[in-house]
Amino acid sequence: MTIKDMMKYIESEYSVINDTPCEICGGDYIAKDSDVAVINGIPYDICDCICSECGHEKTFQFCAPFVKDKNTKNIKNILN
Repeated sequence: MTIKDMMKYIESEYSVINDTPCEICGGDYIAKDSDVAVINGIPYDICDCICSECGHEKTFQFCAPFVKDKNTKNIKNILN
C-alpha cells in the first residue's frame, strides 16, 4: 500500500469521526490522540476523541490494513 493509499484510508477514518455525533449532546468530536496498536495480532488505528461541546470522550478503533510491521514503534515513526 502506498503512502497515498494510507492517507486516503486515514482520511476515511476521520470522515467517520466527523459524521458521528456525540452520544450525550449531539456535538462534534475532535481527535485528541491517535495511536497504532496490535490487538490479538490484528493492527488497529486507535483515535481518542473529545466532544467539542460537552467534553464527552470516545475512542474509535479502525482496522489498519496498511500496517504490515508488528513493531508498532516503526509504524508510529512512519505515520508521524
